Amino acid sequence: MRDKYILTAESVTEGHPDKLCDTIADSVLDACLEGDSSAHVACEVLATAGKVLVAGEISAKVMPDIPSIVCRAIREAGYTGLDYEIEVITHDQSDDIVHAVREGVQTGAGDQGIMYGFACDETESYLPLPVILTHRLTRLLTNARKTGMIQGLRPDGKAQVSVEYNFDIPVRLASVVLSCQHDPEKDLDQLREELMDHVIQPALQELPPDGETEILINPSGRFVYGGFEADTGLTGRKLMVDTYGGLAPHGGGALSGKDATKVDRSGAYMARYIAKNIVSAGLADRCTVSLAYAIGKAGPVAVNVDTAGTVEYQDEVLKQAVQAVFDLTPAGMRHTLGLDRPIFAQFCNYGHFTHPDAPWEQTDKTEVLCNACHIKEAGVSDR
Repeated sequence: MRDKYILTAESVTEGHPDKLCDTIADSVLDACLEGDSSAHVACEVLATAGKVLVAGEISAKVMPDIPSIVCRAIREAGYTGLDYEIEVITHDQSDDIVHAVREGVQTGAGDQGIMYGFACDETESYLPLPVILTHRLTRLLTNARKTGMIQGLRPDGKAQVSVEYNFDIPVRLASVVLSCQHDPEKDLDQLREELMDHVIQPALQELPPDGETEILINPSGRFVYGGFEADTGLTGRKLMVDTYGGLAPHGGGALSGKDATKVDRSGAYMARYIAKNIVSAGLADRCTVSLAYAIGKAGPVAVNVDTAGTVEYQDEVLKQAVQAVFDLTPAGMRHTLGLDRPIFAQFCNYGHFTHPDAPWEQTDKTEVLCNACHIKEAGVSDR
């Protein structure tokens, strides 16, 4: 336990170019699942300078109108009156992968990889406070734009929050960074005042700034050009924004644009689901769950539970209980979390683990986990 340290997390708005690419990819996935719940989708999006490229492997009974999906996603993100050249390059999933995934009685993993899930009792969302605060900033920033509370805002934006801890307890706000795109005629001093009143102060009520908190609003000055006009967007480039802000391990696999056979997504969701239920059950103050898979194999090749010494039971007992309670095969994870439904685009922005209605955010396994731990502990003691 450290006596004093700072943890930092960041977030971006739905109009950020990388996040908009994620939204497009997940919207394509949802459209495929609407027509075929067993569709196999690995969709990537690249966009810049008025051009959008949608590429990947899609095997579905009904191929959606991808250009229309792209245009709708861009428009809903807040970019209107702009024309984009859209190119779609997709093909069926590799036959080798198809056979590997479908070989045998159970569905095999669509790829190898290590997925991590994390939870802690620091907030009601079972996430570290910096993660919660920074997503709250970007949500309120977008809301201020959509409702007209702040005039002259444009869709692109990002936030960063640094929290000082003392013996693992958040004690003060060290710094806040908020950058937002705006109309060219918007007065920057007025914008900063409005952002302080309508975004920063409401978002940070849980841990308000003090006299020494560094607050930087549009520190680069003018921010008129944003989105695909200013930067190149790419699917999967905001991994820390999507997960735990870099405050927990990450296996490196992106989430968006992938169906549930891709364990980069389903494994990450299941690991979070497990970790959250462990902490919610009071079995640990913080928990990291890791799942490792091999392509074509149904069950994980490794399962680990790390509670950093905050556990009621031994980590080995928790691991055995997890394996007894949760079906960790791709088919099992898809069934448990309902990942064959078109639900992904709605959870794409502001962190995949901040949405209380997401299937992987439910805490409905606490009782059965406690019972399983009790049984497994008795078995360990008997040995």
